[in-house]
Amino acid sequence: MNRTTLSLIAAATALAAVTGFAALSAPDPAATGDTAEAAAHLPVERTSLLCPPPSTSDLAETTYTSFTPVTKGTENKGGAELRAAERSETGPEDEQDAGDAEGDESTEGTESDKDGEDGKSDEDGKGGKGGKPEDPVLAPGEPGKPATGDTSGGEAPALVGTADGRFAPGWTVQQTTEVAAGTGRGLQGVTCTAPDTEFWFPGASTDADRTDYVHLTNPGDSAAVVDVELYGEDGALETTVGEGITVGPHATEPILLSTLTEEEQTDVTVHVVVRSGRVGAAVQALDAELGGDWLAASTDPAGSLVLPGIPKDATAVRLVAFAPGDADADLKVRLASPSGLITPAGQETLRVKGGMTAAVDLGDLTRGEAGSLVLTPTNGAVPVVAAVRVLRGEGDARESAFIPAARPVGTRATSAGNTAEGTTLSVTAPEGTARIKVTASAGTEGGTPASKTYTIKSGTTQNIDLPVPDGLKGTYALTIEPQSDTPVYASRTLTATQDDVPAFTVQTLPDDRGTVAVPKAEEDLSVLQR
Repeated sequence: MNRTTLSLIAAATALAAVTGFAALSAPDPAATGDTAEAAAHLPVERTSLLCPPPSTSDLAETTYTSFTPVTKGTENKGGAELRAAERSETGPEDEQDAGDAEGDESTEGTESDKDGEDGKSDEDGKGGKGGKPEDPVLAPGEPGKPATGDTSGGEAPALVGTADGRFAPGWTVQQTTEVAAGTGRGLQGVTCTAPDTEFWFPGASTDADRTDYVHLTNPGDSAAVVDVELYGEDGALETTVGEGITVGPHATEPILLSTLTEEEQTDVTVHVVVRSGRVGAAVQALDAELGGDWLAASTDPAGSLVLPGIPKDATAVRLVAFAPGDADADLKVRLASPSGLITPAGQETLRVKGGMTAAVDLGDLTRGEAGSLVLTPTNGAVPVVAAVRVLRGEGDARESAFIPAARPVGTRATSAGNTAEGTTLSVTAPEGTARIKVTASAGTEGGTPASKTYTIKSGTTQNIDLPVPDGLKGTYALTIEPQSDTPVYASRTLTATQDDVPAFTVQTLPDDRGTVAVPKAEEDLSVLQR
């Protein structure tokens, strides 16, 4: 073997460990005849997160909560921080060169170890509001302990975050906003996401009662160029200035969907495609009568989907699905309840025509019990994306939230910003009985971690009786670790009451990207020597 081949292997392994976004797999033993062990899973060494601007309301109160689980195999160094992004001064018609934006990451994370600090970014711990632009909005103190910061009003910026060393594996940031009144009033929550190149958002709207924005945030040192496509019930909507949107370096660009098309449609699928660079994307869906929340991206198009954690007191559930290709999809619709899989009467299937958005009202589907939607093909599998809009409450006292189709928990999932009252963890195992370990961290202001193991029966959804940290003060984080090979899906619901309105927000809990698969050198070398 020559030196060049060895260098390529080393470079690929380093790339996987450093970025946290790549996953390398060892050759299939069945295909090569090897009996060596599978690829090792090592902690990521660097990761990035992006938080959209929380609100334009002067009545908004926003809390950021950062948490990194303690992960074996990490060295005692590194740091994490969230900094304010700029408002992009470029726009859809700006033709500036995006240069080498492809693959750019955000600015370097701090190298200093924050041990001994209290996790707050300025004198009073209220990072962001009134601070210097170059100061971090939030700089966590140590893994295993959540850190918080907050801001108020409608001028809070998007945030660009980086973490390295022991702070990188599983780093999770929750952004939760309470809006007391007006369009979008209620509880709005979103898990800050890693930059990527493609996003699907079924469940958006250009209806007159809705004010939906897609927020694009660029962590890179060069401009990113993005296309935003809209699909309604009859296919692609005619749009203006939806192509070639330029998002400046370390900047954010909010785009009002109704400015991209003259067509008013209740159910729209938004497709964000990045031509160059990487961005974070999220849709903020605000309703004049039904409050509002963040619509996170659906998992990648797939033949079968799981939408976990519909609140048991949901008064209305609307399923929206989209088939990206030319083929039509026929989906079997089932509810994973505490007692097993149930087919809703009169709504057994949903037909989704290729390239078109389909929707169906499922009513008060859960009937007072925990539930998750499970979508499977009735015949041949056709890739689809999906989300549900959920309402709680009655009459004028109703609030809305969204649950997109989710990825499985994987190796470990992490949820930050949980409260002693008003937090529900929902877990479903649609393919077989599974065991999970749930750990509650120490609180932001004190408490002792606690863990408990649960069994989730095949085809069921359970709202977990959470372990609560002893002496809990402040908010805490949850980690979910599967103890079996059966896939599980999870979501976390936060609830609050605002003048008799049942405010709530739901975040799905996919794998927290704490580890990356790296092939062992001897496995690769033996294959290349053949």
